Amino acid sequence: MKKNEAESLKPHSNLTMPPLRRRHRRRLLAAVVFLLLSAVVAHPAAGAFTELESAQIGRFQDYLRIRTAHPSPDYAGAAAFLLPYAASLGLRAATLHFTPCKSKPLLLLTWPGTDPSLSSLLLNSHLDSVPAEPQQWLHPPFAAHRDAATGRVYARGAQDDKCLPIQYLEAIRGLRDAGFAPTRTLHISLVPDEEIGGADGFEKFAQSEEFRDLNVGFMLDEGQASLTDEFRVFYGDRLVWRLIVKATGAPGHGSKLFDGAAVENLMDCVETIAGFREAQFGMVKSGKRGPGEVVSVNPVYMKAGTPSPTGFVMNMQPSEAEVGFDFRLPPTEDVEHIIRRIKEEWAPAHKNLTYKLMQKGPTRDLAGRPMVTPTNASNPWWSVFEQAIISAGGKLAKPEILSSTTDSRFIRQLGIPALGFSPMTNTPILLHDNNEFLEDKVFLRGIKVYEHIIRALSSFKG
Repeated sequence: MKKNEAESLKPHSNLTMPPLRRRHRRRLLAAVVFLLLSAVVAHPAAGAFTELESAQIGRFQDYLRIRTAHPSPDYAGAAAFLLPYAASLGLRAATLHFTPCKSKPLLLLTWPGTDPSLSSLLLNSHLDSVPAEPQQWLHPPFAAHRDAATGRVYARGAQDDKCLPIQYLEAIRGLRDAGFAPTRTLHISLVPDEEIGGADGFEKFAQSEEFRDLNVGFMLDEGQASLTDEFRVFYGDRLVWRLIVKATGAPGHGSKLFDGAAVENLMDCVETIAGFREAQFGMVKSGKRGPGEVVSVNPVYMKAGTPSPTGFVMNMQPSEAEVGFDFRLPPTEDVEHIIRRIKEEWAPAHKNLTYKLMQKGPTRDLAGRPMVTPTNASNPWWSVFEQAIISAGGKLAKPEILSSTTDSRFIRQLGIPALGFSPMTNTPILLHDNNEFLEDKVFLRGIKVYEHIIRALSSFKG
């Protein structure tokens, strides 16, 4: 709050403002006090946690302190922490390598079920995280600082997604201590390189004999935080494309007006795409569609001009210009229609425009269907999952398509159902952002939610 604003809220005996305005100010001051008191009252004191809960929070912090951020993720450190952790719970562990240098381990943990004839359940999480800018953070991003007043644990990866393996393992601890034994075998895959595309991680794992031997019937992977008290769940990821448009034209003097200049042609392209983008974004703003249900085309670079020792030649129109777009499509989108639009409207040849379209990954599963997981009665796993959330005292929001991508796409390509789910309610979405945090009470609740989920899914005999 600015100084003059703070002073304006101080009580004065000689106020001359109208009574209505004074009432508004009193209400505002009362609201501020209420919110401050609510923040203090809402969060339990450190002593309110049990010894087990305090240890669980501590293990979460320990894992967050391992620097697995790119460009040099400490995968060895993560493995040295997670493998003994899993062994202490009686889980089987294997370390798989899909690169010759063996510097990118994939950890596979297993809790055998009583009926090996049934397909298995797979819980996935990635070991790596994106970089952080320490100078932009309230607390060092790899210190896992816990604010005693709010319970917020600040760290890179707190939401994306280092909370998950600790929640998986602590949920197994709770179930084992309760005497529960799964009917279906449960696997946990902790994979490298998700943040840089997964080519040396889950993509190779999904194509391997080791994966086929698991006989996976259903997978849960990462999701995103929810701003409300409803859990978000994702049944598909958007397709990742890259579009580069190049324009050519006759060069000319900077003062000359003529048709067909390269930059002019490129600007026609950019303006046409901007109109499409505005229409798509408008549907999100109006609430007609979610962020993952529209096509996003965002410019990420432009390249034009004739370089000079001091910058660019300002009296010469260049003969070439180029623009690049980050291009994301819902898996249900008509791909052929989009390609025709690019060719005929966005980068038509008669305007001396050429384009390069790079599609990262397949657009359909092995059976030729869109890579989505049904969230209705046709998918028995969905019904079991939904009931588990209800039994945990939770509510599910309307299922969504994730606006970004996860390792789930490699599973859905094989025709195996997969859902994205991270049990974080009433939490701001801070993945890849500065000051990423997760409240301790939200983290602990997630453990209990996974106890219900694991119990239900691993007991499902359908």
